[in-house]
Amino acid sequence: MSNILEVKNLTKKFKDFTAVNSISFSIKKGEIFGLVGPNGAGKTTTIKILSTLLPPTSGEASIGGFNVSKDAPKVRRLIGYVPQLLSADGSLTGYENLLVFAKLYDIPASEREKRIKDSLHFMGLSDSADKMVRQYSGGMIRRLEIAQAVLHHPLILFLDEPTVGLDPLAREGVWDYVKQLSDSGTTILLTTHYMEEADAMCNNVAILNRGNIAAIGSPAELKKTIGNESASLNEVYEFYVGNSIDSEKIGGNFKDVSRTRRTAHRLG
Repeated sequence: MSNILEVKNLTKKFKDFTAVNSISFSIKKGEIFGLVGPNGAGKTTTIKILSTLLPPTSGEASIGGFNVSKDAPKVRRLIGYVPQLLSADGSLTGYENLLVFAKLYDIPASEREKRIKDSLHFMGLSDSADKMVRQYSGGMIRRLEIAQAVLHHPLILFLDEPTVGLDPLAREGVWDYVKQLSDSGTTILLTTHYMEEADAMCNNVAILNRGNIAAIGSPAELKKTIGNESASLNEVYEFYVGNSIDSEKIGGNFKDVSRTRRTAHRLG
C-alpha cells in the first residue's frame, strides 16, 4: 500500500519551548494510526500542523503528495478534521450543520442533499436530522462532527480525542462508526487517551512524550519491545512514559461536552 501521509523530522517550537521535536512517521492508505501520550506530549500540535492550522518550525510533512506548508489549499481539500473543541453549532439542527459544511466544502448544490442524507444515515442520525444539536447527547454530537468532516470524502480524517468526555456506551458507538469509515477506505489519524481503544482499533501507534516519539509500531510489535507479548498497551505506555493516562471526566449533554472538551484542549 502507498503512503498517504509522510512526516519527516517535523519540529514545532513556541519561543524556547519545543512542542514537537523532529518526529518522523508515515501512514498507509486505509490505515488507522494512533498518536498517544500524556497531556502536553505534542499530539494536538502535530495534528494542527498536518491540518495546515499551524506552520512547522522545521522539517516537512506531505499528504497525498502535497506539502502541508507549501500546498496548504490543496491539502485542505484532501483532509477532514474533527478537533477537540466543539465544531457543531448547538443552535442549528443536525441537517443545518451539515448543510453549512457542505457549502464550505464547495460541494455542488445538485449533490448536497444526497451527501447530507447519506452522511446522516451512515452515522445513525437520520431520525435526529431536524432536532436542535443542543438537544443531542455527547455521542450524537461527536457522530455529527464526524459526518461534517467526511462530507467531501476526504483522503484522510484527523480525529483529535474523538471520544473524550463520552460514557462507555457512547464511546463504543463512535468507534463502531470510525471502524466502518476505515473499512470503507478512509485513512484515519487519531489521538486518544484510551489505550484499550488504540490497542483494539489502530494498525500502528506512536507513543509521544515531551514532543518526541518514544516508540512506534503495531500494538503487537510494541508489546514485544517490552518483552511481554501478553501485556496491555497501557503497560507498554507506562514502560515508555512512566505513568498511566488519567481517565477523562464523563459529560452527557451539550454544555457538559463543551466544558469537557475545552478542558481537554487546554491540557492537550
